[in-house]
Amino acid sequence: MQWPYELLIGWRYTRAGRSGRRNAFISFISGVSMLGIALGVAALIIVLSVMNGFQKEVRDRMLSVVAHVEVFGAGGAALADWRALAAQAMQHPEVRGAAPFIAAQALVARGEDMRGVVVRGIDPAEEPKVTPLAAELAETVLAELRPGAWGIVLGGELARSLGVRVGDAVTIVTPNGQVTPAGVVPRLKQMTVAGVFESGHYEYDSGLALMHVDDAAKLFRVEGPTGVQLRLDDQQDARAVAGELAMSLGPDVAVRDWTRTNRNWFDAVQLEKRMMFIILTLIVAVAAFNLVSTLVMTVTDKQADIAILRTLGASPRSIMGIFMVQGALAGVMGTLGGLALGLLVALNIDVIVPALERLFQASFLPGSIYLINRMPSDPQMADIAPIALISLVLAFVATLYPSWRASRVQPAQALRYE
Repeated sequence: MQWPYELLIGWRYTRAGRSGRRNAFISFISGVSMLGIALGVAALIIVLSVMNGFQKEVRDRMLSVVAHVEVFGAGGAALADWRALAAQAMQHPEVRGAAPFIAAQALVARGEDMRGVVVRGIDPAEEPKVTPLAAELAETVLAELRPGAWGIVLGGELARSLGVRVGDAVTIVTPNGQVTPAGVVPRLKQMTVAGVFESGHYEYDSGLALMHVDDAAKLFRVEGPTGVQLRLDDQQDARAVAGELAMSLGPDVAVRDWTRTNRNWFDAVQLEKRMMFIILTLIVAVAAFNLVSTLVMTVTDKQADIAILRTLGASPRSIMGIFMVQGALAGVMGTLGGLALGLLVALNIDVIVPALERLFQASFLPGSIYLINRMPSDPQMADIAPIALISLVLAFVATLYPSWRASRVQPAQALRYE
């Protein structure tokens, strides 16, 4: 196969470097530029993969505890007939399960220790239809929640912070007090710890308590469930389905999906991801534009070669193509190396990070800060393809000026002192 001579000469210049000290230095600078591109591309892939994995892990653990869509009574009042509302919602083709609930805030006290929690009253028979965590606990922990038994299930972190185990008594302090001759005093109720759950999501493990919906209604003085939880076929359709349900169920209820419940957190993650992409892309840009200095030095060193090629009939466009090939090859090799390194680390980060934690005796992801306690990774083609494309484009742009300068070399001037 007959290759264009511009490609052959550009490739020869790219791998040259042992014929002299100056060529060796130029080759070293070119290698550093390729290494910089590779490290920048690898850093982009690793960081974005970790952020994708972090978002996916937190989302999945969150949705194992909460439903995809919640339907509330107007003003937080009890629903007149939650079963009729659930049956109406189940007519939507995306809805696969429904369960009643009561949500309220309270304090859980054990001796002198007191913690603020979200108390969720659930029906143990219906709850497994809407949350995976309840489905896992249906035959064990949730079976202990019986109406009138005043049992409560605590998150693992909450139970440890209070120092309680199954069978211990805790006191629930509700915000709606009762009026006495001495004034308004908090309402207290002693309950028995019926079980402990571990969702893997720190926010829920440290601040959620479950109890039977009938007991919750008595405790918070409501006439019944204040809302209905719904599970969908596809969690990504929650916002669209919530809008359709809001129209079909009428103005007497409020509909809220999981993306709006945690909107601030997800928006913050997306903003951080965009900012990290921009910052790390600048690193790739700096490395790519190091090719400018490499090619300028190469053009200066190869002026005699350029003049000879011009006298043999090479056009300025061909001369420009030779040096564009040299810079583009450096960009391609750096990008491919970065893709290989980035994917290697991103796909094995669950092995690399624990090894580093053991080596340095440190925890890189404290659960109390990052909500999860292990480093996740989720490389996505939607991120990798733009990274590779941007790297190649930057490397190509960096070749334009030095290549144009090479095409402007005059043979007579270049050979005058040769």
